[in-house]
Amino acid sequence: MECIRTTVSKYFRFVTLSHRWGEGEPLLHDVEGRSIYSMSANGGFGKLQAFCLRACEQDYLWAWSDTCCIDKDSSAELQEAVGSMFAWYRRSALTIVHLSDVPNTGSLGGSEWFRRGWTLQELLSPRTVLFYTQDWSLYKNLTCSNHKTDVVVLEELERATGIQSRFLTNFSPGMDDARSRLQWASLRCTTRSEDIAYSLFGIFDLHLPVLYGESAEKALGRLLAEIISQSGDISVLDW
Repeated sequence: MECIRTTVSKYFRFVTLSHRWGEGEPLLHDVEGRSIYSMSANGGFGKLQAFCLRACEQDYLWAWSDTCCIDKDSSAELQEAVGSMFAWYRRSALTIVHLSDVPNTGSLGGSEWFRRGWTLQELLSPRTVLFYTQDWSLYKNLTCSNHKTDVVVLEELERATGIQSRFLTNFSPGMDDARSRLQWASLRCTTRSEDIAYSLFGIFDLHLPVLYGESAEKALGRLLAEIISQSGDISVLDW
């Protein structure tokens, strides 16, 4: 029975994409019911095509991108997506990180990817990660199956994020080290100001309403109030 389960589950493993949004990203209505390889390779469409090709090269049949796998016209689906994002990345068999501003000879620590709000959980949540550079080459041509197990990459990640390797490789969502978790996010930014709070819901394993249009202060206030309520740690107010 275990052999059957393993064989069947292999066909349902999926790969997630972590990236910085750019111009011309394809949305759900752009790709629904269409072959992405028959589309123009301009802008975000080219990125989506390259991502799917890399997933195929790694022998996966399913690929998920936040640009076009969420119906952003549905407030209910958007609410569910924000609440489920951490779990989706955690359940993925592999997360491919595209560092669009890192050339082949560059260092990953210089990427703007490390200064965006949503990418914090996209770094911590998945157990298996591969970093790709600007032209979709593997970072430093490292061919191991998981860059989180590479000592050199882990040292670079620690320097770039200020996060200890034990959290990078074995992160558990919840209230432990709540102040540290907030500090990891303190130098990051988001396009929509309230997302700086929403992007942390999964890291703290919280399920709170997503109220786009509220101020960042109100969103963070709700987040901090819930953290204090569950953890009893008032030190989080000084992060």
